[in-house]
Amino acid sequence: MTTETSVPFRAGQKGYASYRIPAVVVTASGTLLAFCEGRVASASDHGHIDIVLKRSTDGGRTWGALQVAASNAEDLAGNPAPVVLDTGRVLLVHVRAAAAATEDAILRGKVKAADGRRVWVQHSDDDGVTWSAPKEITKTVKKAGWRWYATCPGHAIQLTGGRVVVPGNHTVAPTGTDTGTEARYNSGHCLLSDDRGETWYLGYVDENTDGYVNVNETTAAELPDGRVYFNTRNDSTSPGNRADAHSKDGGRTLVKPFRPQAGLAAPVCEASVLQLRDPDVLLYSGPADTARAVMTVRASTDNGTTWRPAYTVDGLPAAYSDLVRVDASTVGLLYETGDFGPYETITFRRVPVTVLT
Repeated sequence: MTTETSVPFRAGQKGYASYRIPAVVVTASGTLLAFCEGRVASASDHGHIDIVLKRSTDGGRTWGALQVAASNAEDLAGNPAPVVLDTGRVLLVHVRAAAAATEDAILRGKVKAADGRRVWVQHSDDDGVTWSAPKEITKTVKKAGWRWYATCPGHAIQLTGGRVVVPGNHTVAPTGTDTGTEARYNSGHCLLSDDRGETWYLGYVDENTDGYVNVNETTAAELPDGRVYFNTRNDSTSPGNRADAHSKDGGRTLVKPFRPQAGLAAPVCEASVLQLRDPDVLLYSGPADTARAVMTVRASTDNGTTWRPAYTVDGLPAAYSDLVRVDASTVGLLYETGDFGPYETITFRRVPVTVLT
């Protein structure tokens, strides 16, 4: 069966030098919302960055006009983590920082708190056409002393019982004389809300400075048995570049800390997971090469214990991605790719469920 593709974002167009960090959700009415970072001057991870959005009402075949979903004036708004609630409201959790605050400076503790990575949430009640004013939630979800901070990126989830779960990552300050820039300071946590985004608190915190597993960008899915599955980019020297964990209490705690998931061969890169129902299959999307290339969807029928390749897109460069259930017969893959490098476009691909299962 064939797949269909469209290109909602292409570098250098609509006033942005680069588009990075895709996230995609489908609203209660079936509208697809594709988010990413619109980077004004360059592909750099700092600078003037907006969270931009395109909407599709035909399942991702065509896209409407580019709009700005979250702006921080000429500073940074990034790491989009959208989630569609059972009420139909769309939440957009994200991070803001000063344009001049580089990752290196933040990791070294050389950025004052007001300019560092702060956490905000806003919402839309009209399928992403308009957005509320942003509300800062940093005080309840970021501990004093944490330096780097990021939400997801990619879609967040709402559990069957109503709780909203937003995976996150942060770095802790060094304990010795080094600068804090080593990967071993990368750590994981999640943000939780039990009132549909009105108030927020921290769930699990996974900090492991011995360098065994260092949690970075994280994605989550609710399994058929009610557990929450977390899969993360692992920047350590443990087996492989992926690690995973489970929670039995909706993200408050982990059954055990993140452990290597060597069944997912991957470069150091963000990825996405999505739990299908009918059939019950857990999907994972990410590059399958040692470099950022060969975008592949993999499938698990044992809640993430083992994985098999289900669909390889092509052999081109590819990096970050996000998955969405478009409709009963289609899964959507929003991913970074290009002919000569992975950041030329953010492409949307419609993949038949039968191909994946």
